[in-house]
Amino acid sequence: MLSAVLTRGSSKLGRLISSASQSRCGLCTYENVASTAMVYESVFRQSVHNPEEFWAEQASKLSWKTKFNKVLDHRDPVRPRWFTGGELNTAYNCLDRHVEDGFGDQVAVIHDSPVTKSVSRITYAQLLDQVARFAGYLAKEGVKRGDRVLIYMPMVPETMVAMLGAARLGAIHSLVFGGFAAKELATRIAHAKPNVIVCGSCGVEPGRTIDYRAILRDALSLVSGGQHCVDRVVLFQRPGGLPLSDSDPGLDADWAEALASSRKHDAVPIEANEPVYLLYTSGTTGSPKGVVRPSAGHAVALNFSMNALYGLDPGDVWWAASDFGWVVGHSYICYAPLLHRNTTIIYEGEAGCCWAADC
Repeated sequence: MLSAVLTRGSSKLGRLISSASQSRCGLCTYENVASTAMVYESVFRQSVHNPEEFWAEQASKLSWKTKFNKVLDHRDPVRPRWFTGGELNTAYNCLDRHVEDGFGDQVAVIHDSPVTKSVSRITYAQLLDQVARFAGYLAKEGVKRGDRVLIYMPMVPETMVAMLGAARLGAIHSLVFGGFAAKELATRIAHAKPNVIVCGSCGVEPGRTIDYRAILRDALSLVSGGQHCVDRVVLFQRPGGLPLSDSDPGLDADWAEALASSRKHDAVPIEANEPVYLLYTSGTTGSPKGVVRPSAGHAVALNFSMNALYGLDPGDVWWAASDFGWVVGHSYICYAPLLHRNTTIIYEGEAGCCWAADC
């Protein structure tokens, strides 16, 4: 699958992909392609001719606190509503249900960072523990259902913990592409009005290190003219990275201390059409536009896509070579693979495609 367009550096990811391409070369045979096309055509017809029955079946594969009473409410054709009356929590569906089903020891995340020469792995049980504790910390800071949490972080597992921790509370996360300049960051802070901002100490790129905390400091100054505009900034100090610049004891909290001092928080069910995240467009054609993603339709469609579009089974390893700051990173580094119980690779380097592997 797409092995010809992959850039294979010196990291273990390159070797992982190389071995995977040998183990799954049969995927690209004519017979398999023809069979897949026939299945796709059948599924497509079902979704078009009986959409409510089709998507109700897909929705049944997730865990619901309250079952929906209508699959699709399109009385407002501009703003149709999916799975009305239903309540679920996306983070619960990404983590808790897999651990409860006995898959806590499966690796959920592989962080491969050739720029820091490191590789680490986190199981579903370990990720759930961190997410539940971070949700507990946010709750301690007064964050509640519907509040915003802005995340300005590099390509590290803690970014995913912050996303899922906010979603676990029913809060709305807004992740900003790491390294965006102060002006672009300030625009998003001013519009989202977050209660809490989560910031990394730095981002590491080939040939340079970016001081995220300094950029955030300048952005906050642009937003508020030096006045208070956010309740708390949680700072993640990267091991071996830049020291945190100009920390404010009255505003800043340390990531490690926040997790260590917090109790685990249960998942908060939210109505199917309440947002899971707010993501801004790049702003290249004007001011950035905030895109709101309703929780249930998002979760149902992403879970469906991992097998229907990409042919993955639960437990397979998956790599989407995007960035958390873009919609593909939200959908296919974080949410879709975890919903489907795959192992997702967070790659801290430069690349650009999607990859699935048996390994």
